[in-house]
Amino acid sequence: MAPTENAPWGRVDDTGTVFVREADGERAVGQYPDGSAEEALAYFERKYADLAGQVALLEQRAKGGAPAADLAKTVTSLTAALVEPNAVGDLATLRVRVEAIGGTVSELTEKQSAEAREAVDAAIAQRTAIVVEAEALAAQDPARAQWKQVGAALDALFTRWQTHQAQGPRLPKGESERLWKRFRDARATIETHRKAFFADLDAANKQVRARKQALIEKAEALAPKGAEGIPAYRALLDDWKAAGRAGKKLEDTLWARFKAAGDVLYAAKSERDTIENVEYEANLEQKLALLDEAEPLLGATDRASARATLTGIQRRWDAIGKVPRDHVRTVEERLRRIEAAVKKLDDDHWQRTDPEKAARNEGFASQLHDAIAKLEAELEAAKASGDRRRIEKAEEELSARKAWLGAIAH
Repeated sequence: MAPTENAPWGRVDDTGTVFVREADGERAVGQYPDGSAEEALAYFERKYADLAGQVALLEQRAKGGAPAADLAKTVTSLTAALVEPNAVGDLATLRVRVEAIGGTVSELTEKQSAEAREAVDAAIAQRTAIVVEAEALAAQDPARAQWKQVGAALDALFTRWQTHQAQGPRLPKGESERLWKRFRDARATIETHRKAFFADLDAANKQVRARKQALIEKAEALAPKGAEGIPAYRALLDDWKAAGRAGKKLEDTLWARFKAAGDVLYAAKSERDTIENVEYEANLEQKLALLDEAEPLLGATDRASARATLTGIQRRWDAIGKVPRDHVRTVEERLRRIEAAVKKLDDDHWQRTDPEKAARNEGFASQLHDAIAKLEAELEAAKASGDRRRIEKAEEELSARKAWLGAIAH
C-alpha cells in the first residue's frame, strides 16, 4: 500500500495504518487492510463526518430549545466520543463546538427550569381555581340548589381536572395530592347533600301523595250527589292546592284522577242546567212581558201610583220563578233600573216633606226676614245720607238674603 502524505488531517503509512494529526502530534486511529491508502483514509474521514453530523444536529437542537436535560446527555456522550475518536478530521474544532454547546445547555437549563417552575405555578393556580369552584358548589344551601345544574357543573369541573392533569405539567406530588383531596371532599359533600335532599323530597312526596290520594277518594265519593256535590268538590280543590306537589312523575296522574271526579259532577250540573233552561223558557217570556209592562214607570211622576204598580209587578215577578241562567243578569238589571226610578220618586218626596228639614227651613226663613227688614232700613238710611258706597253694599246684601229666602221657599 502506497503511503499518503499530503492529506490535511491524516495520513496512511506503508503498513496501512491510518494516523490523525492533532495539535500534540499524530495518533493512530486504525487500519484498513483490504483497500488502498486513499480508501483507508476516506473510511476514517467518514467516521469524522458522522461525528460532525452529530455535533451539527446537537447545535440545531440547542437553538430550537430542546429539553436541556436531553441536550446535556448528548453533550456528555459526544464529549466522551471526541476524546480519542477513531476518525480523521478537524477534531479540535468539533471539541470546541461541543464545549460551546455545553455552555448553552447550562443557560438553557436555567431558563427552562425557570419556565418549568412558572408553568407549574400556573398549573397549580389553574387546578386550585377548579377546586375553589367545586367547593363553592358544595357550600350552596342544599334546600335551594338546582341539583340538575349542580351535577352538570360538577361533571364539567371534573372533566377540566382530568384534561388539565393529562395535558398540563406534572405537579409536585404533595401539592397534587392536597388539591385532589380538596376536590374529592367537595364532590363527596355535594353527593351527600344531594342524597339527603332527594331523600327528604321523597319523604315529602310520599306524604303529599297520601294526602292527594285521600282527596281523590273523597272526590270520587261525591259522584252520587251530582251537581249538589260541587261545593264540597271545590272545598277539596282548595285542599288539593294547599297539599303541595307529589313529584313530577306522579303529579299528573293524581291530578287526572282528581279532575275526572270533578268532571263527573260538572257534567251532571251541565245536564241539569240544560233541562232547567228548557223548563224556565216560559218563565223568561212572562218576565219579559212584565218588564215591558213596568218600564213606563221609568218616566212616572205620581209617586204613590208608581209604588203601587211596582209592588204588584214585584209580587207577580217572584211568583213566576227562575229563568234560564244565561238570561238572569239581563232581566234582573232591567228590573233594578225600574225599581231605582220608583225609589227616586220616594226619595224626592221625602226631601220635600221631611218635618225636620221644614222646621230648619222655617227657622232660617225667620232669620232671613229679620235680616231683610234690617237691611231695608239700612238702605233707606244710606239713600237719605246720599252715601253711594253704603247704598251699593246694602243693595247687594239685601239681594242675597232675598235669593236665599226664595230658595228655601221652594
